[in-house]
Formats: sequence, structure tokens, C-alpha cells
Amino acid sequence: MDNLSYKFVTDTSTLCVFDLSCLKHRLEDDVDWWSIPSEELAEVNLGNVAFLGLGSDGEFVIEIMESISQPIVKTNIKVPSGKIFIGAGEEVTADELEPDCVRGRGFLSLEAGNYILSARVEGSIIQVSFELGKDDGNHFKDLLRLVD
Repeated sequence: MDNLSYKFVTDTSTLCVFDLSCLKHRLEDDVDWWSIPSEELAEVNLGNVAFLGLGSDGEFVIEIMESISQPIVKTNIKVPSGKIFIGAGEEVTADELEPDCVRGRGFLSLEAGNYILSARVEGSIIQVSFELGKDDGNHFKDLLRLVD
């Protein structure tokens, strides 16, 4: 995968990453379903989505890299269709809507499979990488945060 960079804007201080097919069951849910910590954590632990807290709203640059040294977060994520969304948390599947990337470019094609998503942030630059993995779930007790 070549390195790729683009901007996005969030008003929820959150980056989310998911394969659209993994959250189809959330299409009928309220738009704020993921603001309930137990709901967010359940989907993250199933490997259906990664919600990464950014500490503030605003414009960010996402850099998709081959690898990242010293990631702040590592999580397993399922990519059964090979098409993932990576962008603002407020675009997560809900209320009969799926992401349309109005807050910045956000779709990425990967080989279908399970991945280890690694991420780090410095200022307004978020670096992420995807490495093929074996596990499809996680065992987190707390929500994922790139910045406290």
C-alpha cells in the first residue's frame, strides 16, 4: 500500500474506522448509539469498528502508512468486504445512513481479512497503518483514546 494523506473535520473529537458490512446491524440505531460507552466498547471488542478519541474537535490530517513506530493504539479490526471508512466519528453507520465522506475523503480498499490497526497522533496529524492479523476481536476494558 502506498502512503496516502488527506484531511477530515470532526465535531465529535473522534476518528472512526470500519468496514461498512460490519455495522449494517446499526443502520436502524439512533445517530448517537456510539456515544453510549458500553455500546462503543462492545463494537470495538467485536472488531467491528475502531473509535479513536482525539481529545479535541477540528481539522486533522490522516496519513495512512505502511507501518508506524511507537503507536499509541493497536486494535484488531475485521475487514470482510475489503472496503473501509476512515474518518469523522459522526459519519458512523446509524439512522438509516452510511458514511458519505462529507467531512473529508474517507474510503480505503484493503484485501479482505482481519487487520491490526495501529495509530498515533502528533498535533493535528494522525498516522494509521493496517497489518494483516489473525484475531478478529479485542478485550479492551476502556475506550480507545489517542489523546486523553
